[in-house]
Amino acid sequence: MPSFSNPSEIAREAFRLLATRRIAPTPENYQTIYHEVAGTHPAEASAFPSDLLKSLQQELPRESPAQLRLSRELEQAAKGESWANYRTALVRFIQEQSAVEALPWGELINSLLREWDASHAGITPGKKREGLEHLFASAGNNAEALYGRLQNLVRSWAQAGHGDDVQLVDGVPPAATEPAARASAPASSRAADLVPQMRDLLAFALENAVAAQIVEAPELAAQATALAAQARKAHSVQAIDDLLTDLKRFAFRLELLADDRSELRKGLLHLLQLVIENIGELVIDDQWLHGQIAILRDIVARPLSLRTIDDAERRIREVVFKQSQLKHSLVEAKEALKTMLVGFVDHLAEFADSTSDYHDKIEVCAQKISAANDIDDLADVIQEVMRETRIVQINAQRSRDELQAARHRVQETERRIGELQQELDKASTLVRHDQLTGALNRRGLEEAFEKEAGRAARRRMPLCVALLDIDNFKKLNDSLGHDAGDAALIHLAAVIRESMRPQDTVARFGGEEFVILLPDTAADEARQALVRLQRELTKRFFLHNNEKLLITFSAGVTELRAGEDQATVVKRADEAMYEAKRTGKNRVVPA
Repeated sequence: MPSFSNPSEIAREAFRLLATRRIAPTPENYQTIYHEVAGTHPAEASAFPSDLLKSLQQELPRESPAQLRLSRELEQAAKGESWANYRTALVRFIQEQSAVEALPWGELINSLLREWDASHAGITPGKKREGLEHLFASAGNNAEALYGRLQNLVRSWAQAGHGDDVQLVDGVPPAATEPAARASAPASSRAADLVPQMRDLLAFALENAVAAQIVEAPELAAQATALAAQARKAHSVQAIDDLLTDLKRFAFRLELLADDRSELRKGLLHLLQLVIENIGELVIDDQWLHGQIAILRDIVARPLSLRTIDDAERRIREVVFKQSQLKHSLVEAKEALKTMLVGFVDHLAEFADSTSDYHDKIEVCAQKISAANDIDDLADVIQEVMRETRIVQINAQRSRDELQAARHRVQETERRIGELQQELDKASTLVRHDQLTGALNRRGLEEAFEKEAGRAARRRMPLCVALLDIDNFKKLNDSLGHDAGDAALIHLAAVIRESMRPQDTVARFGGEEFVILLPDTAADEARQALVRLQRELTKRFFLHNNEKLLITFSAGVTELRAGEDQATVVKRADEAMYEAKRTGKNRVVPA
């Protein structure tokens, strides 16, 4: 068949072959003939579904080293649009899983049960249980490693049955040293079982942890990726020795880079501190910026963390918003005061003008009096003097009333300006002290939850939410007053902040309820943390009028689930908290 390169020629030849071969002209038949003429394969002609494969790869589990390696290989194959690499990765993973499933688990479990029931010198049932628990905890999700370790454990129990007392290490007896035992035991001991996992883990750390942290150093990032590939291929002693040598060189270069980063960070922080101090000197009379400058000083003086910066950003943003509103009102008040002062001056000018006219007219009347020859001439002049005097008197009275009214308006405006100034000063202090308890409010909780939930999803780490409520708070308020209730809330918030971890977030949810976010914490660990907080609260009595009062709280704890919003997880914690109230108070109930 002659070769065709022009698509129109290929299409014409395809139609001709359909006619000569008397094949039905369906789309499928035409596509087959078309690729036959063009010399291509239908799979090669179709577009590579990168987006579809990427979404599929993101849904794959990553709990074991084999699954992590499969996910990474599929991602690289999708980026390179290589069906061959994609097929190779899937086939190898399926073969590995098939090999794991083919392991004689039934025989091994029978041996485990037989040795469990048997008596062994120096190995009590409690020690056997401890050994199994340690084995399952350390094996993780790697079935092949679990099989090997379980096999070694059963073999060590069997060997210990005919010897003297055996000392356990982490609940597992050491392998026997008799020649027969050495002959029967395979060379792949527990340490050998860990080598493939350590190799995969090292490669994964180099590719995903180290390389991602040094992207600004492309040469080192490329070296980390190359070392990861070298680690996966290191199956011989010589290859492992070469890998160790290269890793030492790489670690030395990383240490130099870390030193450079540390110096750069110190220099930037020092520069920022100088700028902040200079701004503080320039705005010494401006109280509005003092709170913001203080929080920036605290940040640069302590070790940096994302949560500290997020908290400062949230508080400063809120203060800037409040200050902008108050400053607008203050400007309006000052403009009103300026207008009133201008009117005050205008009234004084008008009064001065009328007084000047009065003096001029009185001077004319005095001249008329001097020139008068009889009493009749004086009568007209006296009437004019009395009329002008009355006019001046009326003007003076009106000016006095207007000036007094203006003075009252000026005083009222000055009072309003003072109030606005105090509100501005108070708003500035909110950068460091948030409302009554110093905890976050609801809006701050929403922002903190959004960021912590995002971090938990990205890192695949748990996030727990606790909702706690002071026990018998209404009785405390009714018997001691609202001031005592407010002081109790402040006391509880202070104990929470001092007892919980720095990365934990506390927010006042409403009334006597508080919400605590515990990142990187499982549900049981969060429950234990709240129990410790209860114990700490009982040690630190609340003082009211020199009287010691015991404050307790009930709490519900739950772990954030995938796709949940704040309202859902808080509602579940709230239901658990009410269960704690119902079952006796001063308890922590997991949802």
